[in-house]
Amino acid sequence: MSKYRHDLPHLKGGIFLADGGMETTLIFHEGADLPHFAAFVLLADQAGRKQLKDYYTRYLDIAASGKSGFVLDTATWRANPDWGDKLGYSAEALKAANEDAVELLSELRAEYERPGMAIIINGAIGPRGDGYKAGKMDADEAEAYHATQIDTFAGTDADMITALTLTSIDEAVGIARAARRMEMPCAISFTVETDGNLVTGRTLRQAIEAVDAATAAYPLYYMINCAHPSHFDDVVAGDGAWLKRIGGIRANASKMSHQELDESETLDAGDPADLGRRYRQLTRHMPQLRVLGGCCGTDHRHVAAICEACFSDNRLSA
Repeated sequence: MSKYRHDLPHLKGGIFLADGGMETTLIFHEGADLPHFAAFVLLADQAGRKQLKDYYTRYLDIAASGKSGFVLDTATWRANPDWGDKLGYSAEALKAANEDAVELLSELRAEYERPGMAIIINGAIGPRGDGYKAGKMDADEAEAYHATQIDTFAGTDADMITALTLTSIDEAVGIARAARRMEMPCAISFTVETDGNLVTGRTLRQAIEAVDAATAAYPLYYMINCAHPSHFDDVVAGDGAWLKRIGGIRANASKMSHQELDESETLDAGDPADLGRRYRQLTRHMPQLRVLGGCCGTDHRHVAAICEACFSDNRLSA
């Protein structure tokens, strides 16, 4: 069972690293066949499991060099019922895939964790629909829909869950409610557009405050992912209680819009060094940040640059 579920080390101070854009790295850099951007299909055979393990170990080595803890995400962003059905997975097979994803990370934790380098196993949950478009579920429907995957994680070594690339406040509320019902610590990560707002036009502040109000502030923290820092740095430049609820950044290195990224046939990896400098600026303004990683188009080079830029100051090391 979970090692840290009720005593998460990254909530005690310091910054933990996370990985980059798993699916874009596997597809564009390694030639993996990921139908519907579903990395969990690699768990089906030993070759795929090895590819995932090799992917993770590059990041764990970076964390070890920076003396940082690590939030290790399962390869399950697409492992929810609708996407599983599109991929031909029965409910039983999908449950097994989510469990296998955690088991792989348990093996890695046993191999890599050491004093001063805690490793948190994080069950990654994606939106029911497209991460670039507005969801259509109400909160009750979202709670019922995502409860299956969260319940699976609750029976594994997963220490927490994080819902990534969310665009819908109602879907975020439903996920947080389901997590609370199953006593799973959770984080909520919203995707914003180039103007720093959700695709629905709601502001990040409105989204965070609405989810907190509807769930008695159940999420441990909120994150921003799948947007370049220049898309949201003005939004987080102010002050206020809602800003202090943002505990993680997993940005893109590309400045392209989501529509441009969706239509692009090549990968825009941006500038890793520039991304690292932007993260350092964010950590200076937002000392509450606890998780730093990447999203679409980022890989181990970007996380290494983030580590170099942010962990040279000892006050940031875990």
